[in-house]
Amino acid sequence: MRHTDFTPFTRRRLMMLMPVGLAVAACQGQGRSNDQAYADEPETTGALPKMPNGDIDWAGLSEAQWRERLSPTAFNVLRKEDTERPFTSALNEENRPGIYHCAGCDLPLFSSETKYKSGTGWPSFWDHLDGAFETKPDRMLFYVRTEYHCARCGGHQGHVFGDGPEPTGKRWCNNGVALTFRPA
Repeated sequence: MRHTDFTPFTRRRLMMLMPVGLAVAACQGQGRSNDQAYADEPETTGALPKMPNGDIDWAGLSEAQWRERLSPTAFNVLRKEDTERPFTSALNEENRPGIYHCAGCDLPLFSSETKYKSGTGWPSFWDHLDGAFETKPDRMLFYVRTEYHCARCGGHQGHVFGDGPEPTGKRWCNNGVALTFRPA
């Protein structure tokens, strides 16, 4: 297909998706590769740290404990703010009613009622559950984005954009590997 064969709609769509491609390209070099061994880490990590009320102290988990709990890809996304490749998550096609939880600590984050097909390659939602996230500016690219993390364990989930559907106009673009799904 030559450049002149693109319709105006296709050119606009490609221009809109260009920042996504740049973000993925920028993130591909972060963290360790999924196949890289963690030879410098201890083999055993011991018991999970507890808070006075008996709950797990998610902020107190060591890097080795996180690696033990998560796959290498999930570790890189949740703990090193990496980005999974687009269109690789089975959750893109998940359409059943239920709740999406943080893959790190199991905190409920999204209802399936707010999920929609954004065409970006990552699970996207137009709203989240109350108290699920903390946000911060992400200046990794040449413009500032809003990054969001799980409010309980601090795990990186994705970025929120202002190009979503009504009623919020937001697109909470989430890494699928950072989520687990619980059907209703």
